Amino acid sequence: MTQSANDSATNAAFYQLDPDTLLDALESIGVMAEAALLPLNSYENRVYQCRTEDGEKFVVKFYRPQRWSEQQILEEHQFSLELADDDIPVVAPSLINGTTLHRYHGFRFAIFANRGGRTPNLDDFDTLTWLGRFIARIHTRGSAQPYQHRLSISVDSYCREPYQFLVDQQFIPDSLKVSMDSVCQPLIDLCEQRMSCWSDIEWLRIHGDCHPSNVMWTPDGPHFVDLDDSRMGPAVQDLWMLITGDEETRTQQRNALLDGYEEFREFDDRELHLIEPLRALRMIHYMGWLANRWDDPSFKHNFPWFNTQRYWEDQLLNLKEQLGTLQNEPTPQPWN
Repeated sequence: MTQSANDSATNAAFYQLDPDTLLDALESIGVMAEAALLPLNSYENRVYQCRTEDGEKFVVKFYRPQRWSEQQILEEHQFSLELADDDIPVVAPSLINGTTLHRYHGFRFAIFANRGGRTPNLDDFDTLTWLGRFIARIHTRGSAQPYQHRLSISVDSYCREPYQFLVDQQFIPDSLKVSMDSVCQPLIDLCEQRMSCWSDIEWLRIHGDCHPSNVMWTPDGPHFVDLDDSRMGPAVQDLWMLITGDEETRTQQRNALLDGYEEFREFDDRELHLIEPLRALRMIHYMGWLANRWDDPSFKHNFPWFNTQRYWEDQLLNLKEQLGTLQNEPTPQPWN
C-alpha cells in the first residue's frame, strides 16, 4: 500500500488541522462558533465539540482523507437520516445549506447535534432488552434497501487484506513472523469456511461498530452515535459486542437482547455460527487498522503500546486462543 505525494500532503494537513482552520471551515457554511473547542475521543476522524456564539453546543466531524469516498459518506448520512425519520434515536448529520457534507480547502466535514449520555449498564437486562428493540428497528430500516457504494463485512476486507498489510510493511517482529503466520493463516481460512457455510444469511445495512461506547444512555433511553463504520453485514454484528462476561452471564445477556429484538424483527438463529468468526475478523482488522494509521502522530501518542514486542506477543496468544475456540466450538444452540 503506497501513497502518492498528493495523498501524503493531504494527510499531513489533516494531522495538523488547527483551530483557525476549523473555525474558518465552519464560517464558510454560515456557522459562527466560539474559539473554545473541545477535542472528542475519536482517532479515525477529527471530532470537536463546539459552541455557537449563543451558547448552543454542537459537534463537527472532519473526515479522514482517502478512507471513504464522497458517495460512501453521503450514503451513510442518508441511512442515518432515514433512521431519524423513523424516530430511531441516532445522532444524524445536520442538513445545512441543503446538504449534510461540506468541503473546505480539501477537508470534508459534517455537523451533528451535541448529545450527551453515559455508557449503558450491560449488566442490567432491562437495558439490554431496550437496546435490542432499537437495534431491531435499525435493521428493519437497514433491510429496506442495500448500500450501493459502502463496503460489506468480508474475510478479505476485514482479515486477509489487513494481515497482508502487516506482513508487507514488516510490522510483525522477525522473531514472531513464523508463529504469527502459522496461527493467522488457518484462522483466516477457518473464518472463510464458516462464513461460506452460512452465505445465505441476510446481509443488510447495519451500524457496524455497535460497541458500548457508541451507545449513549440517558434517563430517556439510548441513542446511537458514530455510524462511520456502517456497512453491509449480518444482524448479529450489532449484537455480539454488547455481550460480555462468563458463559452463564453471556447467555442471560443474549436472551435479554433478543427478547427486545424479536419484539420488532425475527432473528435468524443461524447467525450464532458467525459470532466467533466475526470476533476473529475484528481482532485482525484492529491490528491492521492501527498499522495503517501509524504515520498519524496522534496514533503514536494515543497507542504507545502498539508495535512493541510485548504487543505482538500478546496478540499472538490472543489469536491462538481464538483459533482454538473456532476449532473446538460445538454446534451453537439458539439463544432462546
